[in-house]
Amino acid sequence: MPASPAPAPSSEPAVDCPLCPRLVAYRAEVSAREPDWWNAPVPSFGDSEARLLVAGLAPGVTGANRTGRPFTGDYAGDLLYATLNAHGFANDRFAARPDDGLVLRDCLVTNAVRCVPPQNKPTGPEINACRPFLSALIAGAPRLKMIVCLGRISHDSVLRALGVRLAAHPFAHNARHEIGGLTVRDSYHCSRYNTNTRRLTPEMFNDVFAAVREELGPPV
Repeated sequence: MPASPAPAPSSEPAVDCPLCPRLVAYRAEVSAREPDWWNAPVPSFGDSEARLLVAGLAPGVTGANRTGRPFTGDYAGDLLYATLNAHGFANDRFAARPDDGLVLRDCLVTNAVRCVPPQNKPTGPEINACRPFLSALIAGAPRLKMIVCLGRISHDSVLRALGVRLAAHPFAHNARHEIGGLTVRDSYHCSRYNTNTRRLTPEMFNDVFAAVREELGPPV
C-alpha cells in the first residue's frame, strides 16, 4: 500500500505558536499588560486568489498585535491601505480596526514574521523560523503574479523563500526582479519613521503601486 502523502505545510502559524522563545515570552508579557489585545501570530489578510502579495516585516505592538489584522492600528496601515485603495486593490472602508468592512481585491497582505518582536526587530533565527509559513503562502497562492516587499528584511525573506541568491537581486526602492515566473518589487517600508524622515514619501510609495497596477492590468 503506498504511503499517504505528507500534509502540505501550513501558511499560517497556530495561535499559540511556540517556535521562537523570545517572541513567545514577549507575547505573554504584552498579554499580561493588555489581555484584550490579539497577542498572537497575526494571520494574512485579503484575497486568497490574489495576483498580488504585499509582504511586510512584522506586527507592530500597538498595531496588528493589538487588532489581529496586518497593518491595522498604526500609521503604516493608514498609508498602505489608502494606497491600495487608490489603485483598486481595496475598497474605501479602512478605519484602522478589524470590523471596519475593509475588503482587499486581488491582493493579499502578510508579514515575514507573524509575531510582534520587541522594538520591532526580529532576530535572524526568528525570521528563519517563520519563513516556512511565508514559503507555504507563496507556494499555495494559485494565481500569484507579483510580490511587493516592504523593506529589506521582507525582501530578503521573500527571496530566500523563492530559493534565489540575495546578491543576484539587491534591494532598492521601486526595484523590479523577475524570479521563477514571479515579479518581485521592492519598496521602503511605509513606517512612520521612514515617512517622517522623508526616506519614503507618499508619492514614492504611490509610484510603486502605480507600476504594479500598470503591469497587472485592470482590476479583475
